[in-house]
Amino acid sequence: MAINFDNALGIHPLALQFRNQRAELLASNLANADTPNFKARDLDFQSVLKEAQGATLKLTATQPEHLQAPGAGGSLGVAPQYRIPSQASLDGNTVDAEQEQVRYAENALSYQFSLRLVGDKFSGLSEAIRGE
Repeated sequence: MAINFDNALGIHPLALQFRNQRAELLASNLANADTPNFKARDLDFQSVLKEAQGATLKLTATQPEHLQAPGAGGSLGVAPQYRIPSQASLDGNTVDAEQEQVRYAENALSYQFSLRLVGDKFSGLSEAIRGE
């Protein structure tokens, strides 16, 4: 009997991918907090979730022997959105360093939580395979 990892892991691999890409964006925002005219960007979880539920991701097949793997892909398929600043900066920068740090820490905690859930799922599968 084959194990279907999509059913076994659920949405958690997508959540990890989302948290990873969001961490990169938030780190970029923090790194450019003093860059004039830099615009802060972020990913919207609801948009990513809608995209994941409504669309099937396809690989580019260049040979007739290539297989299509549903759900595979390296990108979430959702473009980052520019954040609307609560207070305008004189140099055009829209990064609020304190808010970015809070979002980065929150995202890191969510990433660790999702990673732990995936680890627990694999532990459960491993125990089931071994018959423990």
